[in-house]
Amino acid sequence: MTGGLKRWCLWGWLVSIAVFAGLHALNLRADFPNHSPWIFDWAKYTDEGWYGNAAIRAHLFGHWYVAGDFNPAVALPVLPFLEWVLFFATGVTPQAARGLAVAFFFANLVLSYLLLRAHGPRWAGLLSVTLMVTSPFLYCFSRLAILEPMLTAFTLGALNLAVRLPRMRRPAMASAGIGLLFALTMLTKTTAVFLLPAVGWALLLTLRHDWKLAARCAFAALGTFVVCYGLWMAAVARAGMMGDYRYLYFINDYPKPRELYWPLVSAIWSFHGGLWADHILIPLAGLLMLGAVGTWWRAGGRALLMDPVFGASILAVFGYIFFMTIQNHPQPRYFAVVAFFCFILVARGAEAMVSLAAAEPFRNLPEAHVAGWVVIALACVATAMNCQRTVNYAAHPQYTFVNAAEQLTHYMDTHPNGKRLLVSISGDEISLVSHVPALCDDFATPTAAIPDLPAKLAVYQPGWYAAWNDLDPGTLQDLHRHYSLEQVAMFRAFDDEERNTLVLFKLHPLPGGMVRGPDDEGMQDALPGDSFDVPVE
Repeated sequence: MTGGLKRWCLWGWLVSIAVFAGLHALNLRADFPNHSPWIFDWAKYTDEGWYGNAAIRAHLFGHWYVAGDFNPAVALPVLPFLEWVLFFATGVTPQAARGLAVAFFFANLVLSYLLLRAHGPRWAGLLSVTLMVTSPFLYCFSRLAILEPMLTAFTLGALNLAVRLPRMRRPAMASAGIGLLFALTMLTKTTAVFLLPAVGWALLLTLRHDWKLAARCAFAALGTFVVCYGLWMAAVARAGMMGDYRYLYFINDYPKPRELYWPLVSAIWSFHGGLWADHILIPLAGLLMLGAVGTWWRAGGRALLMDPVFGASILAVFGYIFFMTIQNHPQPRYFAVVAFFCFILVARGAEAMVSLAAAEPFRNLPEAHVAGWVVIALACVATAMNCQRTVNYAAHPQYTFVNAAEQLTHYMDTHPNGKRLLVSISGDEISLVSHVPALCDDFATPTAAIPDLPAKLAVYQPGWYAAWNDLDPGTLQDLHRHYSLEQVAMFRAFDDEERNTLVLFKLHPLPGGMVRGPDDEGMQDALPGDSFDVPVE
C-alpha cells in the first residue's frame, strides 16, 4: 500500500470514528433505547436522578440534603458536584446531565487510545476506539447520566500515568497524581476499590526494573489516596452524615443464598453477564486472557501477561467481575466498565500477536501471527454488526419517559392536592426532567427523627405518589399509615413489561389526622377510602 493510500485510509478511519462518536451526543433528551437487550436495567428510570439529586435539589429547591431520604452525594460527591457546576450554565435538564456523561465517554476514547499508544502502534489504539464507538451497548449506557463513564475515565487516567512513569522527570510526583485520581475514582463510585489492583499492577510492573523507585512511587500514590479520601471521610463524620454514608452500603447488600456453593453460581452468572456487552468481543477478550495465562511458560504468553496494559486490563475485568460475584446481583450497566477493558484486551492482544510474531519474544511462533489476524477479522465482523445496531438506535430516538414525566407534572399542577411533593422510586429522575420536588419511597436513610418511610411521610406530608405498573404491598402498608390512595392517571413509558406504565395517585390524609398502626388488618390491601385498580404484588 502506497503512502498516499495509507493516509487516505487513515483519514477515512478517523472520520468514521468521529461520526460514530458524534452519534452519542445527538438527541440527549431521548429515553434509553426501547426493546434493547438491557430493558430491565434500573438505571434508566432511577440512577440519573438518584446520583445527581444533590445538584438537582440545590438548583431547584435551594438545598442539596433531605434528611431521611436517599443522599448518595455524602459518599459519592464527584458527579453531583460537577453537575451542580454545569447546571449554572445550562439549567437543570437531562440533556445537560447526559451531555456531561458523553463528555466523559469522549475522554475515555482518548484515554484508551493513549493507553495503547504508550507501548504500541497507532492502529491498535484506533482499533480499540473503533470497538468502543460502534458498540451499541456503550452507546446506550454512555448516554445515561450514571457513574460508570466517570469511573472509567478516572481509572484510565491513573493507568495512563502509571505506564508512563519511567519517562517522567519526577515519577514520585506523578504517582501522587495517580493517588489523587484514584481518590476521585472512589468518590465517584465506591466499587472503584475493585479496580485498585489494576492500577497497582500497572504502576509496579512498569517500574519492576527499579524496585526502590517502584516502592517510592507506590508509597506516594497510596499515601495521597489515603490522605485525600481520609479528609473527605473526616468531613463527612464532622458533618454528622456517617449514617448516609453507611446507608449506601446497606442498600447494596443484596441477600445471599444459603447454599455454600452460591459464590460459584454467582461467578458464573457474572461472567455470563459479559455477553450483555457483546456476543463476540467479550468472549474473544476471554480467549485472549486464557491464551496468555495458558502459555505463561512460553516467551510469548509471559511477555503479554507482563505487559502493563494487558495485565492491568485483565485485573480490571476480573476485579469488577469479582465485585458482581460477591454482590450476587450483576446489572448490565456494571459491564460498561468491563467492556472498555475487554476492548482494550482485544486490541492489545491482536497487536502483540501480529506485530511481534517475527521478533522477540514471539520469534518462531508463526501461529501467533495467524491468530492475531483471526482476532482482527473477528473484531471487524463484530464491528460491522454493531455499527448497524448503533445507527438504528441513534436514528430512532424515543421520548416516552420524558413525556410521561412532564405529563405527570402537568397533571399535578392542574389538579392540586395538598403539598406539591411526589413520592416515587423514580421521583429524582422525574425531578431532573420536569422539576417537581420528590422523595424516594424505596430508600429512606434512617435517622433518630426519621427512622423509616412512615415517619418520612409524616414529616414531609407529600400530596402525590407514583408507582410502576402495580403497588408494592410493603410500600402500600407504609402509605396506609397516614393516607388513603386515589388512582388518578396512567402514563405509558419504556418497554419493560413490569415497568412500562407510570401510575399516579393522590394521597388523601386520613380523617382527623388519624395514624393507623403497622399491624392493623388489611394494611397491604385496598382499604375503605382507597380508589385504585392496579394490582398489589
